[in-house]
Amino acid sequence: MDFDEIIDRSGTSSVKWERYRGRDILPLWVADMDFRSPPAVIDALQQRVTHGIFGYTLPPAELVEAVLAHLRQDFGWRVEPEWIVWLPGIVAGLNGACRAVGSDGDDVLILTPVYPPFLSAPGLSGRAMQAVPLAEDGNRWTLDLEAIERAVTPRTRLLLLCNPHNPVGRAYDRHELSRLAELCEKRRLTICSDEIHAGLVLEPGRRHIPLASLSPETASRTITLLAPSKTCNIAGLGCGFAVIPSPDLRQRFLRVTEGIVPYVNALGYTAALAAYRDSRDWQTRLIDYLRGNLALVEESVRRMPGLAMNHPEATYLAWIDCRNLGVKKPAAFFEDAGVGLSDGSSFGGEGYVRLNFGCPRPLLRQALERMERALK
Repeated sequence: MDFDEIIDRSGTSSVKWERYRGRDILPLWVADMDFRSPPAVIDALQQRVTHGIFGYTLPPAELVEAVLAHLRQDFGWRVEPEWIVWLPGIVAGLNGACRAVGSDGDDVLILTPVYPPFLSAPGLSGRAMQAVPLAEDGNRWTLDLEAIERAVTPRTRLLLLCNPHNPVGRAYDRHELSRLAELCEKRRLTICSDEIHAGLVLEPGRRHIPLASLSPETASRTITLLAPSKTCNIAGLGCGFAVIPSPDLRQRFLRVTEGIVPYVNALGYTAALAAYRDSRDWQTRLIDYLRGNLALVEESVRRMPGLAMNHPEATYLAWIDCRNLGVKKPAAFFEDAGVGLSDGSSFGGEGYVRLNFGCPRPLLRQALERMERALK
């Protein structure tokens, strides 16, 4: 696998690249990578396509076994097969969780800045959103537990957590998660934890900690959302799942999503199985490559006047502070310089941009050089 290879994605209806079709703008915005998926995934899909029939498909038993083995081996988390609810994507899970917990008009806590569907899911579900900003502690973003507790009202029923946190790149440690779990138990809050970037912890010696793995009590009040889509770059195939240990909570989740959330498609299951069972070596090499890309981004940002960023421990996303840049719309400023970044305002972070460094290093280097020239 040559991660330096630049692959032409024109003509593939790529959301990432179509935004700037016909313009000299390098897209480093939406969170999909410009690398080919693991060879095992591509081979499995080719074999499945050769079969030629793509009817309604159940989750393969081998996939369930591969998921259980992955969670046990990588995170030390033992999950029962009946806890798994298959989904075509994590966004459906966020919206399902909002509908399954509480009643119309109840409050949902979110921690900003955060992935935009967190901001929209409460309102789409008839709930009221309460945004609590993350705090900064030195060179990292942290959970402001005192602010979270102050924000809890008599109608707060649900906390939406993102771990690892998109866009700031935090992989929360056991102490932070334990204190958050204690708070939620004390205030009787259910938690929906989006852990889709669990396989992308870049910090050496660290591994992802699923919130629900902390204790049976925490597991009983947690909906965990997972997928291989970010790690193995297969988001377009639409396969993820929720882990819901509580039978009552699981039934409520199934009831509110029935008839609304579609089944996972045959190729999604095929790709997920190959991702979890046969792509470990590829993932290890990907992590090494992303670490090199992150080092390049951090070195470049340090040279750019008016920019700053905290060190991301996970994901392939850099959350860059442009508030001292002296421009009102930093994403538009860099777009004019030929680099397409995500506008921080859509994450609840005005004055920031999000840069996706999950791309070949030659392309990343070119984009960073454009940004540096624009600032000079």
